[in-house]
Amino acid sequence: MRRIKSDTIVEYQIARRKVGVSGRTVNMEVGLLRRVLKKHKQWARLADDVQMLPERPAAARVLSREEKEMLLQTARTRPDWDIARCAALLALNTTMRGCELKGLRWKDVDLFDSTLTVQRQSTKTDAGNRVIPLNKTAVLTLAELKDRADKLGSSEPQHYVFPACECGVIEPTKSMKGWRTAWRHLTIKAGLKGLRFHDLRHQAITELCEAGLSDMTIMGIAGHVSKEMLAHYSHIRLQAKRQAVEALEMSLPMPTKATVEAESVKVN
Repeated sequence: MRRIKSDTIVEYQIARRKVGVSGRTVNMEVGLLRRVLKKHKQWARLADDVQMLPERPAAARVLSREEKEMLLQTARTRPDWDIARCAALLALNTTMRGCELKGLRWKDVDLFDSTLTVQRQSTKTDAGNRVIPLNKTAVLTLAELKDRADKLGSSEPQHYVFPACECGVIEPTKSMKGWRTAWRHLTIKAGLKGLRFHDLRHQAITELCEAGLSDMTIMGIAGHVSKEMLAHYSHIRLQAKRQAVEALEMSLPMPTKATVEAESVKVN
């Protein structure tokens, strides 16, 4: 049971879909495995990184500015949500997956150079290591986590940024299993029930697209992005450009018929 990893289940889901098995059937199969793993207390370490397949097409969830602010404001209201809050801030500002955050060690973080490195073994793809530049929010969040780690004695290079806690004792050489319970309570309190932590990665990539960045730049930051998702993000980028052009149109005075006719006479 302990040898089963989230990647194993994800690969199984992909393989089953390739041979034409419906999303509903695959979900039933994974659900059976989940019950077995739960019985043997092995599901919690996988839960954050295994998602059930959509049984019918569903629109990707992107938070409005107000919803995003409400999520972060709510996260500050309880100390026991601090880890979930910090993880959310990093996901929103780096595009990192939950499994990548859990695999992050202090040796991968350079606060002076404002960069962090996502190690190949921490991600779900074989794309290799990638370096992500850190904006001010990400730097401040990591500085907060570093201060916490210093106080807990878990800030050595080989220690995890999100260390495990066994029976109230910090285990810095082990990665945290996740922040699932805190995340669920936090999102319900913020009025965002059902928001997945992985949706924050989608949110970050969407905002990069709306900023007009190229696919290559986005992939350099976010790592592997499927062709289907790139097509989706390209559509978002086009919509952002369209809105910008429409804004220009509204800011300019519309020519009247008389003005057009007068200009035509001048040209002739």
